[in-house]
Amino acid sequence: MKKFVAGTVLSALALSGCGAAGAGEEENTTLTVGASNVPHAVILEEAAPLLEEQGIDLEIETYQDYILPNKDLAAGTLDANYFQHVPYLESQIADFGYEFANAGGIHIEPIGVYSKEYDSLDELPEGATILMSNSVADHGRILAMLEKKGLIKLAEGVEKTEAEVSDIVENPKNLQFDADYEAALLVQMYEAGEGDAVLINSNYAIDAGLNPMEDAIALEDSDSPYANIIAVQEGDEDNEDIQALVEVLKSDEIQEFILEEWQGAVVPVE
Repeated sequence: MKKFVAGTVLSALALSGCGAAGAGEEENTTLTVGASNVPHAVILEEAAPLLEEQGIDLEIETYQDYILPNKDLAAGTLDANYFQHVPYLESQIADFGYEFANAGGIHIEPIGVYSKEYDSLDELPEGATILMSNSVADHGRILAMLEKKGLIKLAEGVEKTEAEVSDIVENPKNLQFDADYEAALLVQMYEAGEGDAVLINSNYAIDAGLNPMEDAIALEDSDSPYANIIAVQEGDEDNEDIQALVEVLKSDEIQEFILEEWQGAVVPVE
C-alpha cells in the first residue's frame, strides 16, 4: 500500500508552539524510499531531519541489488526508490513494462576502472581482459568512457548510451570484454585479482571500503549524463511529499554534505 498522502501542513497554532499534538497539527506523513546502502541511504539519512521539519517521516529500505527496488516500487511497498540512473530506468521500463517516472536527478557516481596489476590505462597489455557488469544499461556508459579515454572507438552514429561491445570498430590493444557478472560481485573479483581491469560502479566500490578517487586507475568524467534519480510510479512525481524529498536532496545543505563526504567520488547535479 502506498504510504504517502497529500502533503502535510502544520497549522499556525502548531507553528507558534502552542496547542497539544493532535489538536493543533496533523500527524506526519510517512515516505518509504528504497535505496542502495552507499551513497544513497547515507544521503537519505542526512536528509531525514530536514524532511521531518516539513512533517514528513522518512523510512529507508536498503537493497544490495538493482532488481528488487523496482519490483517493490511497482508492487507499492515503496513510495520511491533512489539507486538508478535514467538509462537503467528506461531499460527496466522497456523490459518489464513498469509505469515509472523520473522525479528528479540528485547525483552522479562516476564509474571507475580498477586493477590490482596496473596503475594506468596505458599500462594495460595487449589482449587485456576487462570485467564489467552484465547490466546492459551500463555497457554503453562503460564503452563511451573507454572511447573517451582513447582505448577503443565505437561505430560512427551509434547512440552512446545504447552501445554494445559489438559496436567497437577500433580496438588497438585487442581488449577482451567479459560482461557476465552481477554488478555487486565485481568488487570481490577485483579484490581476488581476477581480470586485468574491472569496471565498478562507485556505490559498490564505496560500500566495500574503496576510495574511487584514490583506488581507481581511471574515473568517468563528472559531466556524465548518468545522474542517479528519484524514481516513482507515474503520477506520483507531482505529489507534494515527493517534491519535498527532491527539493531537500537538491538543497545546498545536502549538496555540500555529498561533496564533503565523498570528495568528488559522488557529485551532486544541479
